[in-house]
Amino acid sequence: MSKVIISTDNAPAAIGTYSQAVKIGTTVYLSGQIPLVPSSMTVISEDFREQAVQVFKNLAAVCEAAGGELQDMVKVQIYLTDLSHFAVVNEVMAEFFQAPYPARAAIGVRALPKNVQIEIDGVMELPSTN
Repeated sequence: MSKVIISTDNAPAAIGTYSQAVKIGTTVYLSGQIPLVPSSMTVISEDFREQAVQVFKNLAAVCEAAGGELQDMVKVQIYLTDLSHFAVVNEVMAEFFQAPYPARAAIGVRALPKNVQIEIDGVMELPSTN
């Protein structure tokens, strides 16, 4: 199977040596998204909830560019600089996902790019076209 690079202007451009996502077959590996506004490449706000919402919007844009939707994600990894925000993550995630939810991990980290408070990456499985 060939590797297909996924890219969209509706999510922040890669700020390093990586792609927004890579598709192999029906599996899409999404790079970490931080709360950058795609049009300005600036952090949306210092407010944690606003940052979380922007991250899910960015992930949704990459999912759509790959031919799927956020609900097709099967695994998400959430990186937080403050694990006390986990309840807010659950609230925001419930606004973007419905059951059945993807598998998930939440990881406390010391720092994230551009001093943001949240980053999320994951894996999406596209519906079979057979």
